Amino acid sequence: MKRAVGTRAAGAALLAATTVTGLVAGTGTAVAAPARAAATYGKECGTGYAKVNEIPIPGRGTVFLAYNAATGKNCVVTKRNSSAGAPLWVGSWLQRNKELKSKQEQYGFFTSYAGPVHLDAKGKCVDWGGEIDGYVVARYKTNCGALARTGAQAG
Repeated sequence: MKRAVGTRAAGAALLAATTVTGLVAGTGTAVAAPARAAATYGKECGTGYAKVNEIPIPGRGTVFLAYNAATGKNCVVTKRNSSAGAPLWVGSWLQRNKELKSKQEQYGFFTSYAGPVHLDAKGKCVDWGGEIDGYVVARYKTNCGALARTGAQAG
């Protein structure tokens, strides 16, 4: 059986989906494998946390920021698109904006996700991010406490 692998970018979204097409010998029938599903937040931060932001890591996974309004704590978890295969280097980190001493992080070889890492940041902006297999993403000064009072993003 012959196999060809191709990658197609979805517009300006920077998300790549891999499609594998196999040609069944002697029949001329093409068989397409489904595209890999993006990671979804599954309450890894615990009870009371709601997802408030995310950063995709194209073709690999997503970093999720969650907030618990009852406790004023933020949480970050970095999830791979698939838990199949060998463990990869995955990391999650979170800190109050420009407060390096507040940084909470977890890095290691994981098959599904790194984290959760929690931080009390009620009324503060947070810096947060993660990585999967050397691909690093981050956001700075987001989900500030002022937004929580208006009913928009909490943090």
